[in-house]
Formats: sequence, C-alpha cells, structure tokens
Amino acid sequence: MIFGFLLFNLKIMPPTSLSSILTENVVVRSQFLGRDVQIDFFLPRDMGDAGDTCLLLINDGQNMNELGLENILENLNADGGIKPIVIAAIHSSSQRKMEYGTAIQADYLGRGAKAGLYTQFIRDELLPEIQKKFPFHFGEKAFAGFSLGGLMALDIVWNYPGEFILAGVFSGSLWWRSLDHEDENYDDELHRIMHQQIKKGKYHPNLKFFFSTGSLDETHDRNNNGIIDSIDDTMALIDDLESLGYNNGKDIRYLNYEDGKHDIATWARVMPEFLKWGWSKL
Repeated sequence: MIFGFLLFNLKIMPPTSLSSILTENVVVRSQFLGRDVQIDFFLPRDMGDAGDTCLLLINDGQNMNELGLENILENLNADGGIKPIVIAAIHSSSQRKMEYGTAIQADYLGRGAKAGLYTQFIRDELLPEIQKKFPFHFGEKAFAGFSLGGLMALDIVWNYPGEFILAGVFSGSLWWRSLDHEDENYDDELHRIMHQQIKKGKYHPNLKFFFSTGSLDETHDRNNNGIIDSIDDTMALIDDLESLGYNNGKDIRYLNYEDGKHDIATWARVMPEFLKWGWSKL
C-alpha cells in the first residue's frame, strides 16, 4: 500500500513565549479520500517520559482556534493535572457530511457514504505517519469529535478497540438512522445505526466512553416524551453500553449542561472535563 506523505509547516513560537504548548501544522495527502488533509498538532513542550505520552485525535480540527484548545491545554499543564498528550486535530472538508458517519452504512439520505474511506485514512495513512513523526510507543490512543464528528470518532473507536481506548463524543449525532423517522415503519430500537452496532457488539475490556450534551442542543423531540433527541439518543446508547457490561461512572462519563448549546462555546467548556477525566494524573 502507498501511504500519503507529510508536508511540514512548523509554526515557530516567538522567542519570548513561555507557552508550554507547541503547535505544528501538517498536510497529509490521502489516497483514500483523494485530497489533502490538514492536521494541527498540539503537544507539550516537555513530554517527559515518552512512554507516558498519549495520542488524541480530534475531528473538525479547523475549529480548535475558536475552541481555545491551546489555552485549555496550557491551563491544564500549568495545574499539572494531566498526563502528556499529543493532539492531532484533523480538519474536515466540504465533504464532511459524506466522510463522517458510520463505516458500516450510510444514513437514509446516503450521507456518510465515505465514512469507510475516512476510517481507512485514519488507520492506514494518518496513524502510520504520526508514528513515524513521533518514533515512540504511545501509552494510549483516543478519538474525539463534535456532533457528526463525534459519531465518527465513536464509530472508529468501537470498531477498533485494539487501537483505541477512549471515545469522546460531544453532542454526538447519535440519531444517525437508516430510515427517516417520519416513515411509519421507523423504530428507534431498529433504525439508529450506532445503537444497532452496540447492541450487536460485545464488551471490550479497557474501553472508555465520554459523552456530553446540552439541554439546549436542539428542540426536536420525535417521541414526544419531553426530552430532546440529543439527550434521549445519548442516554439510550449509554444504556446499550451498560447492557454489555460497561460501568456507568467507571467506564462511562456523561456530562450535561442545562444551558449548553450545540456550539463551540459549549464544547470548549466540556473539553477540560474530558481531558481531566481521560488523562488525570491523580
């Protein structure tokens, strides 16, 4: 197999900067996606023992400046509360709704048709190139994302538990379905694609899951139970994970903000909690 190549464009830190975080921009040519993929790396200036360093992939990497990821990491490093993490923030493209989804199948409108190719890009192109760039063994690998990017991250972690140990799903598009909910035959228990994968799956030791929602994520309530779909779908998926043996509290963390919205400002509030839960030194 011919893997994509990396083009490096290092963002030189100002000589007077005391930041503990280094940033670097990389472009990966993906044969699977047929496009250049921009990656923004965020890594601690002092990683200490490389064997303790973790790798976190994040979808929708183009939003990291607005999210304030560098400042979040700076503050967490100053507190000394988390393990060293290398973050690879993967920019999406105009094909986002085709590349993100579930690799097993597209949704009822054909969205996510390239999710399988995106998964191959991650596993067969991006991860090998990251490993070349950082020639040491990462202690752990995780994947996170927002909305549809959160669904894609969860799909990859769930299907490759030997590669990843943690999924971070911020306002995940867990409604992703194989049949329009307005169809008279639609059934939540049969047509939510990610839920079906979990139901048919099995318990994988050491996997962990972080979910967040906001009570103002949306207004849709398809089953008219007084709970918005974003929360309903997330809680149902957590129930499915529990039915396989995952412990809610130990293996699963769920965080909801009553004033949280489906936006970057809310996810910026969640991010430090996710990072501390996943990689606390305590």
